[in-house]
Amino acid sequence: MASPPRIFDRDLHARRLTRAAKSFSAADFLKRRAATDIVERLEAINRRFELAADLGARDGTFARALAASPAADKIGLLVQSDLSAAMLAGATGPRLVADEERTPFAPGRLDLIVSSLALHWVNDLVGALIQIRLALAPDGLFVGAMLGGSTLTELRAALLAAEADLRGGAGPRISPFADAADGAALMQRAGFALPVIDTDVVTVRYEHPLRLLADLRAMGETSALLERPAVPLTRAVLTRACQLYQERNAGPDGRVPGTFEILTLTGWAPHPDQQRPLRPGSAKARLADALGAVERPAGEKAGG
Repeated sequence: MASPPRIFDRDLHARRLTRAAKSFSAADFLKRRAATDIVERLEAINRRFELAADLGARDGTFARALAASPAADKIGLLVQSDLSAAMLAGATGPRLVADEERTPFAPGRLDLIVSSLALHWVNDLVGALIQIRLALAPDGLFVGAMLGGSTLTELRAALLAAEADLRGGAGPRISPFADAADGAALMQRAGFALPVIDTDVVTVRYEHPLRLLADLRAMGETSALLERPAVPLTRAVLTRACQLYQERNAGPDGRVPGTFEILTLTGWAPHPDQQRPLRPGSAKARLADALGAVERPAGEKAGG
């Protein structure tokens, strides 16, 4: 069987995270949003999870959001892991340095696994999701948030156009991101039961595109593509990209948007007692009756 393609340089990504560890709290607004959303989902679930893990915990953002929520009583022990030891230094409680591509937990050991804004850097996402599902006990829950397809569309377009203008061609500078349809297919391929995919589009407005780039650096979210362009991003290209970014996107107040899409994947490790969809044709009531509507054969037009 062929190995999945390698898209990201994981060692470089780890160095980016370590570099960002000291400044992460100044630009953790996306991480906090995703972590808070996961906590709110747990509040609505009438379950207790004795042993849980947070993959890509960074500085413990999810643990802090959990501690401020009624859902804290639903989790016994939370183990936090991250690719960067420097990031984990800002967290408290049980921690371990681990790669999300190689989940370090025994099969069937965990009742809950969460991950907020880390899995979009994984090369083999299906493989990582399979490992997560195998680490869960039967009927264990996974809730993971990752950046999705419309993330940084304005920046991607500006960089491509700037390099095309100045160099006659352009290489990839922004990571590829999965969309909602990809997420649903990935969860099914990984063997999760009852998968659900949600999207949350966040638009952040900046005084200048360079402020967006500063936030990305502080987050540890700058490019770690394995096949990155051999020619570095020069000052001339960056200046032209900022000019195009502003020309195309600036609002009346001169501020420019930065788009981030957060995909949240939810699924359960299979268990015999879980709900299952009914077989087609097995319904015992008619939809038309429930809606109080008149049912017509396909192709028949409604009267005036």
